[in-house]
Amino acid sequence: MMPKAIFCWSGGKDATYALHLTLLEQKFEVSYLLTTLNEEYKRVSMHGVREELLDLQAQSIGLPLLKVFVNEGTNLEYENKMKETLLLKKKEGITYIIFGDIFLEELREYREKSMSAIGITCIFPLWKRNTNVILNKFIKAGFRSLLCCVNDGYLNETWLGRELDSKFSVQLPGEVDPCGENGEYHTFCYDGPLFKNKINFNLGEHIYKELYVNTSENLGNMRGFWFIDLIPKNQTI
Repeated sequence: MMPKAIFCWSGGKDATYALHLTLLEQKFEVSYLLTTLNEEYKRVSMHGVREELLDLQAQSIGLPLLKVFVNEGTNLEYENKMKETLLLKKKEGITYIIFGDIFLEELREYREKSMSAIGITCIFPLWKRNTNVILNKFIKAGFRSLLCCVNDGYLNETWLGRELDSKFSVQLPGEVDPCGENGEYHTFCYDGPLFKNKINFNLGEHIYKELYVNTSENLGNMRGFWFIDLIPKNQTI
């Protein structure tokens, strides 16, 4: 019997490819997808994707979806909500959680420390893999994805809605990681071997969110994030 796991699902390319590999390897029984959303706007945290599209992804993949809604956007709120959700699922025999992180050491340490405190082990299927190789394998596998959010310190508004194709990585500025692992961009995956059917949507308006921070950290040219509103077909704005 395979150990039971929850998969931390953002709806983007890294999560998609990590889940794809996890299911192919058959080392874990993935019981749920778990996603954090903003409670006021009903959108996926950082990606800005509508809850309806998240639901369609989960339905197409064929896995039940757990939603953690946050209001304040603080680490403490996030940690408390995650802890509450995961402790409930531990009663079902779930002892692993799977992430799509690739090389951010501090993020991994944070996740492992938080999960260890509640008796859950972290798994990272993509850890330390070459991000250019990951992106190319993702595209060659037949997955389809587009940019739904960009960090304006690295990419401008014109990149919104851009498809991840064979030309994508070579056209990225040199300082941008091919997978956007430093937060340069986020994606929405809508088709490929993981999905039973394609997620259909229309491209909506561009939205800019200025970043408000009280910190002495050097943020370079970063001022905020551009988002594109992805609208499920047959739904009006």
